[in-house]
Amino acid sequence: MATLLLDRASFPRDKPCGGGVTARAASLLPFALDTVVESAVDQVELGLRYGRRFLRRSKRPLVLMTERKRLDAFLVARATDAGVVFRDEVRVTDIELRADRVIARHGTKATVAGAVIGADGVNGTTARRLGIAGRRRHLVALEADIAYGPIDPSDYERRLVLELGTLPGGYAWIFPKAGHLNVGVLTWERNGADLRNHLQQLVGRLDIAPETLENVRGYRLPLRSPGDSLTRGRALLVGDAAGLVDPLLGEGIHAAFLSARLGADAVRALIAGETAGLERYAGASLFALGRPAAAAWAHKAALDCYPRLAHAWLRTPWAWRIVRRTFQQEPGAQLTDPVVPRVLGRISRDPGRPYRAEAERAGFAAASTLHEGGRHG
Repeated sequence: MATLLLDRASFPRDKPCGGGVTARAASLLPFALDTVVESAVDQVELGLRYGRRFLRRSKRPLVLMTERKRLDAFLVARATDAGVVFRDEVRVTDIELRADRVIARHGTKATVAGAVIGADGVNGTTARRLGIAGRRRHLVALEADIAYGPIDPSDYERRLVLELGTLPGGYAWIFPKAGHLNVGVLTWERNGADLRNHLQQLVGRLDIAPETLENVRGYRLPLRSPGDSLTRGRALLVGDAAGLVDPLLGEGIHAAFLSARLGADAVRALIAGETAGLERYAGASLFALGRPAAAAWAHKAALDCYPRLAHAWLRTPWAWRIVRRTFQQEPGAQLTDPVVPRVLGRISRDPGRPYRAEAERAGFAAASTLHEGGRHG
């Protein structure tokens, strides 16, 4: 099966992103990321409104720090090594869905394919052209780089910092890279006008003058709403294009890798004639990501409404074990049923309930399909 990869940017290209790849995300790839990893983080410092704080350590890496320019170029190279045909500086202007094929128009050319995967991010046009953009909410972030010099690299060696309770619906971060720190702030889109002031507050805590910041950039992070479709005909959406961003951390790489794997499997089955459509992809994605999304929404509600109590809970050894195992994707460990955040989330109207219900329905449908297949096979 031949695969054509189109991107409107010229590669290598940069992309606003904190550049943290969790260990669970990296485990989904069939190859190692060692050549593009700038720091392997095994320590997390959690602060509360730049006041009380604590540090937790892990014996194994939790997050691999990289730059999106390097990571994405590396991923494209691995794709072409596997036989994918890559064309950059190509803008898709129209997608026509037919019963037996898809026609993608770009410039004066048209490509006929058996299916299309929309992986063009939050600002891509695939979802809108397909009519499945849904009712997404958005977080917004503002980030910048601080060159080492005024800051000693050893102060942040293998350690990331998260400041909780500083912004509604978000947090502030400090990520270590090879030649600089990446710093940023995250909040709801409606609070975006306050981002610059919050970023200045963050760097002020580091005794850094705001005018010395480099590569200051802002971006949106899409959050899928329950009921939003992931497929239409012979087309499907993955990653940020589908709104599959973790609502608590704003992290989207894990969901992008996982949905891409599920999407590729679904397209392969469709092209091979094993299935008549891509509906199984939607069900598999909702089943795999729904319960973690529900837990993340519960955590988010708890952190917004009760930041001190949420911070205190995260300080407990029990909570740290859950967080560590989830970041590292240890067998049987998922951040899905933490008692305190679930209780606090329910007090806050439990925004994760619809996602949990979607996951349960998807799991029931998958079990029913397997049962029917076994009975009639």
